[in-house]
Amino acid sequence: MKFEDYHINPAIKKSLEKLGFKKPTDIQFKAIPPILKGEDVLAIAQTGTGKTAAFAIPVLHMLHERKQYARQDGIKCLVMVPTRELAIQITEVFQTLGKHTRVNTLTVYGGVEQAPQISKLEDGVDILVATPGRMFDLVSQGHIRLERVEVLILDEADHMLDLGFIKDIRDVLRHLPRKRQTLFFSATINEYIKDLAYSLVTKPIRIQISPKDPVSKNVDHSVAYIGMDDKRFFLERVIKENEGSKILVFVRTKVRAERVHAAMERVEIKADTLHGDKDQKDRLTALNRFKKGEVKVLIATDVSSRGIDIPSVEYVVNYDLPDVPENYVHRVGRTGRGTQKGKSVSFCSPEEKPILDEIEKYLGKPIKVLDIEKQDYTATIDFSAEVKPDLKSLMKEIHDFEEATKKKKKPKKK
Repeated sequence: MKFEDYHINPAIKKSLEKLGFKKPTDIQFKAIPPILKGEDVLAIAQTGTGKTAAFAIPVLHMLHERKQYARQDGIKCLVMVPTRELAIQITEVFQTLGKHTRVNTLTVYGGVEQAPQISKLEDGVDILVATPGRMFDLVSQGHIRLERVEVLILDEADHMLDLGFIKDIRDVLRHLPRKRQTLFFSATINEYIKDLAYSLVTKPIRIQISPKDPVSKNVDHSVAYIGMDDKRFFLERVIKENEGSKILVFVRTKVRAERVHAAMERVEIKADTLHGDKDQKDRLTALNRFKKGEVKVLIATDVSSRGIDIPSVEYVVNYDLPDVPENYVHRVGRTGRGTQKGKSVSFCSPEEKPILDEIEKYLGKPIKVLDIEKQDYTATIDFSAEVKPDLKSLMKEIHDFEEATKKKKKPKKK
């Protein structure tokens, strides 16, 4: 079935055509029809499967159709998400797909001034994409009213629970009408998520897209055994051997991100960092520069491994292995998206071997090992552009030291 066969507004079909979207993905094929019928949906699908469009297309159609016959003010659809980056990305999808419709979309999130957001809210909005903190601030101040919401969407619900937003999710229900459509999207499912989901939805259509291999078949992923102190040399090699490619590098902590960035600067590799200690403006600047290809290397913590869709990432490097096995799938899922092919390599030091074992247990199979011969390993370090002691200076140092030693040993004249 193609998008042109769906009973959706021609304005949305026009946008899909411009984007080159002809056939729906599995999650879109299964989710769009029940959403169009007004059913509650509980969908479990891994990252990179087209989840956002799966709810954006039918919601835009429904709201656009209703606006043609009724001019009711107020927010009609609330999308709750865990992170600012994801809020911005989802808003862009709604705005792109709804470009030729009468539906307008706004995002609100913390870390930036609220005045511009309030100003846009006053102009009127149909779809609000929000992170819980800023949304509740604006609700308590009276700038956001939710009594006319017809559709509630929870995206990356598992990640929202990980970040402790369970109370916020339950609190929002007090502000919403009882009669509404609820769409619950999550990358993983467990008893806790299941309990939450069924407390929010009514007789939902359950959709689960769970391939045997949680890593996309479009991603060639492998692991290389590298000492912790040698990782920077191998990252330099990967970047230089893939010149011109967009490379997303994942590290475990904010401090590590800055240290790796400094190491790349020493070998004259241009890179940006993305982590929680950076203010929102700097994070957006780094993301935009990377998306546009102005900077080819982005060094990030797991803040950007979940749900962020960066076009044409050719290579993912797990400089540090993630503490949570699931995050391995989310990280490597940043490449090989849609029909594109991608590569990923993980650097595993001896002390990280237990983490690798847990990841392979989660995947249900071993990760392909890149064998590095001892000679090649040494050559990678030796040929690094990192400034090493100059041989001439070193020889002079040795000569001066020897001369000084001779003078000390020379017997004094009587």
